[in-house]
Amino acid sequence: MEGSSFLSLKVALILVFLLHYTAAHSHNKHGGDGVQPLSKIQIHRAVYELHQNASLKAYPAVLGMKGEDSEWVTVKVDSPNPSGDDWLAVFSPANFDSSTCPSTDSRQQAPYICSAPIKYMFANDSSADYTKTGKGTFKLQLINQREDFSFALFSGGLSNPKLVAVSSAISFLNPKAPLYPRLAQGKQWDEMTVTWTSGYNIDEAVPFVEWGLKGEAQTQSPAGTLTFKRESMCGPPARTVGWRDPGFIHTSFLKDLWPNSLYTYKLGHRSSNGSYIWSKSYSFKSSPYPGQDSLQRVIIFGDMGKAERDGSNEYSNYQPGSLNTTDQLIKDLDNIDIVFHIGDISYANGYISQWDQFTSQVEPIASTVPYMIASGNHERDTPGTGSFYDGNDAGGECGVLAETMFYVPAENRAKFWYSTDYGMFHFCVADTEHDWREGTEQYKFIDKCLASVDRQKQPWLIFIAHRVLGYSSNLYYGLDGSFEEPMGRESMQKLWQKYKVDIAFYGHVHNYERICPIYQNQCVNTEKSHYSGTVNGTIHIVVGGGGSHLSEFSPVQTSWSLHKDHDFGFVKLTAFNHSSLLMEYKKSSDGNVYDSFTISRDYRDVLACVHDGCEPTTLAT
Repeated sequence: MEGSSFLSLKVALILVFLLHYTAAHSHNKHGGDGVQPLSKIQIHRAVYELHQNASLKAYPAVLGMKGEDSEWVTVKVDSPNPSGDDWLAVFSPANFDSSTCPSTDSRQQAPYICSAPIKYMFANDSSADYTKTGKGTFKLQLINQREDFSFALFSGGLSNPKLVAVSSAISFLNPKAPLYPRLAQGKQWDEMTVTWTSGYNIDEAVPFVEWGLKGEAQTQSPAGTLTFKRESMCGPPARTVGWRDPGFIHTSFLKDLWPNSLYTYKLGHRSSNGSYIWSKSYSFKSSPYPGQDSLQRVIIFGDMGKAERDGSNEYSNYQPGSLNTTDQLIKDLDNIDIVFHIGDISYANGYISQWDQFTSQVEPIASTVPYMIASGNHERDTPGTGSFYDGNDAGGECGVLAETMFYVPAENRAKFWYSTDYGMFHFCVADTEHDWREGTEQYKFIDKCLASVDRQKQPWLIFIAHRVLGYSSNLYYGLDGSFEEPMGRESMQKLWQKYKVDIAFYGHVHNYERICPIYQNQCVNTEKSHYSGTVNGTIHIVVGGGGSHLSEFSPVQTSWSLHKDHDFGFVKLTAFNHSSLLMEYKKSSDGNVYDSFTISRDYRDVLACVHDGCEPTTLAT
């Protein structure tokens, strides 16, 4: 009878899954199935059908005349044979014909076009009358990406593209300018790292950062320079149609910072002829001393990705909440000290151009407060490359883009686990794309990271991972019956309990869910909004609704789930002092709080003996 009930439950779950799957995939011509939009373009099948009476005109021809790193461009299209499946592509570099293709087997015919555009729009989005008149006007936002741009009109839809017309090239005044700074915590509490992108290699111009306390004399610190080639990619599309030269990524280490102090900085390059190229000026507030008692505010979310403000790349509505999350954080930036984006960063999925788009989108945040990232499946997973999972969610990137575009204070950035301190917080960040189970290198790191914190000075111990190693009512996890990433908490829960981790945060599942303080599947506290006293279980929170298409919940009502929200949002932690912490879940649509709780306790509550969390004692005196 018990087996029959279990079978009936499983059948019901499968039916619910199929219904959700069908609903999620029933989309209109340009609507949403949650795939990288550029992957829908069969660019290798493109053929030339240039029409002498078709034209594209783009203006202004020179962008960034006042130093802007993004600008709106007008593109006028005129086609003698308009069709509902015509579409406009933006290519960069502007020359995208077969001469730019990598060498192939001479016995095979090379494609006419072998690189994907950086964005696209359907032509009938330019004018309601496009299919009747063949005339339309696009407004597109371009960011400086180190190369010139051209626009191309295709017929035949995304599956059988036929090139009808190409515009003249347009370009930023200085395509190589230093742009999109990303701050991150260094390996020491008094160190801030600045990473940025430019078109200057070190033999052309030497990178550095000019910085100092606001209003005082500035100093200069050198920067290291990294890049990578197509051969560093592990598979398609990153190694094929998605490849685009990443430019040069520079990182400078600003050391011996005074705590809680306002610094200004700007990016610089000294050219071989002695002239200087400068970015605009930025500022940041340095970190508090570990254990310092002051107001400290942390933002945590996962799976945001990027979106286009001009409505382009709209095929799958891929990250519908991304801009809302970004804009809410920018709006509240004066009340944010550090950000953790816990995996699935840009969703470039092997289309390298999208990383520039992402760093541009988050620049107002990442240039002002530390923007700490974790590795997710869409950064790392590529078959046969040592990832714990053998899928190709990263589109052949195999971690190279995330490891190079962003700095984290890991001993080896190819193994993306690390610890970092911010005042009264101690963070242990795991890499769930590598094995975390007991006995592994990562397990030993997590054990050491959790053990290293002095809870009298840093009472708030936070565990972060991309995949859900704890608990989630996600539909897929429900079908497995485990309500977790397979093999997730079996090893980890011993460490969470032993070291009395306050909160564990996860992404990967694109919704919000808060779990009770829990150990071995049992809630250990009946409170729901205020916790005090002994730390007898870890609170688990899924906060993967940063922007990508939302995930469905299981119809099974799990006993340990306290709050669910099928929407986009993020978490804000506020430590008021050593005894008081506030957690708030905010929706990205309006920035209002939709779930919250507080923790109040003293140091002795952390020291108290709990089940599987007791220090050994002796009867000796």
